[in-house]
Formats: sequence, structure tokens, C-alpha cells
Amino acid sequence: MSISKYSLGHLPAEVLLRELPRLVARDRAALADILAHIAEVDSRKLYVPAAYSSMVAYCMGEMGMSEDSALKRIRVARAAREFPAIFEAIAEGRLSLTAVVLLKPLLSQKAAGELLAAAEHKSKTEIARLVACLSQPELHEVVPEPPTTPEPTTPAAQVVPEPPMTTASNAPGIQVVPEPPMTTVPNAQATQVVPEPPIPPEPGETLVLTTPSPLGPVAPPRIALRINIDQETQELLRYAQELLSHRIPSGSPAVVLNRALRSLIRDLERKKFAATDRPRTPRQRAASRTRHIPAHVKRAVRERDGFQCTFVSAQGHRCESRTRLEFDHVHEFARGGEATVDGIRLRCRVHNQYTAEQTFGTEFMNRKREQARGAS
Repeated sequence: MSISKYSLGHLPAEVLLRELPRLVARDRAALADILAHIAEVDSRKLYVPAAYSSMVAYCMGEMGMSEDSALKRIRVARAAREFPAIFEAIAEGRLSLTAVVLLKPLLSQKAAGELLAAAEHKSKTEIARLVACLSQPELHEVVPEPPTTPEPTTPAAQVVPEPPMTTASNAPGIQVVPEPPMTTVPNAQATQVVPEPPIPPEPGETLVLTTPSPLGPVAPPRIALRINIDQETQELLRYAQELLSHRIPSGSPAVVLNRALRSLIRDLERKKFAATDRPRTPRQRAASRTRHIPAHVKRAVRERDGFQCTFVSAQGHRCESRTRLEFDHVHEFARGGEATVDGIRLRCRVHNQYTAEQTFGTEFMNRKREQARGAS
């Protein structure tokens, strides 16, 4: 019977102890190379012609990475592209991916070198403490003063399974999390409120079709949802519980959320896709040069395209994006395209823009986007 190459019980201890550090060093060097490649592919947006709407979707679809793994590597790759010293620090084992992700919000051209040096060979806990110390002055500056006059509050809500969070003041977003930290109870119906994640999202940074999901399975068919809400949202939830108290006596946030989402989706589908239970017979209109897309065309295109981007790469991969979908003329409107069922398709924003750039040129489209931003 052949011995698996991963079965190492036959190797002497000295060989194992000699080989392990060598393999770890090789792994770190390979990781730095992977990050450099991710940074370049991301910068050039080479994932777009491969029929992916984001770098995360590309890493997950083409390389089989998990969403968390892809997110972390892309954030580090972007930081390392801006501060190249990170590549060497990771290759040499002086910094880890987690360390760079924690440090990224504080990096600046002036402080990057000192901050990276201070974090070398530090544990996650030590780096988190360093970040907290450096961030503390900024946190004190942005916390608003409590108002002198108490603001009116909504009357008490119906009894719900989970107690509402209390606030330290009337300032929105300032919450006191009770100790010990709240955990998810398998049979709980209510939405849990937990502390903020240690790595806040960065302004203007778009990585994925959806942000890292706070959803997690509890027990079939239950799903735990962990979110942070501000005071206004809390008051809106309480008011909705009060309005629905006859139909939902328990005031369960899960049931209220379900009803709210159903109503929101109906409204959004009506506006975006002209969805309706009673479609009208389309009226015959005189031919005119307009970008208006009739309601019956929107409904038919949505059903035909399956609410998914229709862009297909040269290798035959269809974009899987279902976010930021737009109606796109198969034959460009500027060149005589018509708003018919056969003449309209669904495209995500990324591939709609990519197709336009392929047709009209990148410089032309950049000028058009600048004009649109100026007009808005």
C-alpha cells in the first residue's frame, strides 16, 4: 500500500523540524506574490471581461476562495499597492494579513512606515490595542454632546422576546452594550444587537456584490441576524411594532422585518421592473427617439433574463451579479437601438459601463461620466 505524501509519520523529528520553517517561509513568499497579482488584476479591473462584477466575485468564482478569504486578501492587496513595504513585511513574516487589515484605516503617507514598524511581530490583540490607542483621540472628537433638552421619545413598545438596547445619551449611535457580550440564542425570534466589528467598513470602498453577510445558520430553518442600529431606527422599529400590535401581538422583530421587506420589495419591483398583478395591454405609440422603456418590456426582459446580468465572457462564463442591474440597449440607443423586448437586456452597472467603453472608448465615457456628475 502506497503511503500518502501527507502522511509524515515515518519522518524523523529533525527532518520535520527542519522542513516546517522552510515551508512556512515559502508559503509567506507565495502569499506576497498572490497579493501582488490580486492588486494588479484589481487595479486593471481584469475581472470585468471575465464576466465578474467585482474582484471578490472573481476570487470566489475562479479561484474557489471563501468570501472572507477573498475580502481579506483584497483589502491587504489594496493597502500594499499603496504602501509597497507591506509586500516585503508579509513575505518575511513580519506582518500578517490580519495585522494589515487592522492597521489599514490608520495608514497615511507620513505615518505608514512608523506604524508598520511598530506592529511587526505583534499579536492580533497587541495590534488591536495599538489601533485603539491611536484611534481614541479621534473618537473623542466626533462624539456629539448630549442635547440640553430631552428629545421626545416614542411610547413604550409591545413586549418582545429580546430587551431593547439602552443608550448612554440621546446622541444617535452611542450605545451601551451590556456585559457579558450578547450571544445568539438558537430559538430566539428577535434580532440581536451586538458590538461593532473590529474592522469598520471604509468610506467609498466597494469590494463585493454584497458586504460580508452578518447572517449565520442557527438551526433549520432559522437564521441569526446580527446588526447594529441607531436610535432613529430603533424608534422606527418600536413604532412599527405598535402599529402592528393587533396583528403581531408578540412584537417579534423577525416578523416585523419580514412584513417590512415584503412591502419594500413590492414597491421596488414596481418602480424598477414595472411589476404588477394586473398588467395593462400595451398601447401602440408612434415611433419616437426616446430612452423610455415601456412597462411591458421591463417585465418581459426581467422574466427572460432571470433577474441576472447577461454579460458572458469569451470563455462562456455568465456574470452572476443580481445587484445594480440596469436595462441596456442591445444595439446602442445612440446608434438607433430600440426599446423592444428583443432590443433590451439586463446588465449590471459594471458590465454596462464596460460594454459602453468597448463601443465608444474609455476617454469618451469618462467625459460623459464627468458631465453627468457635474449635472447632478
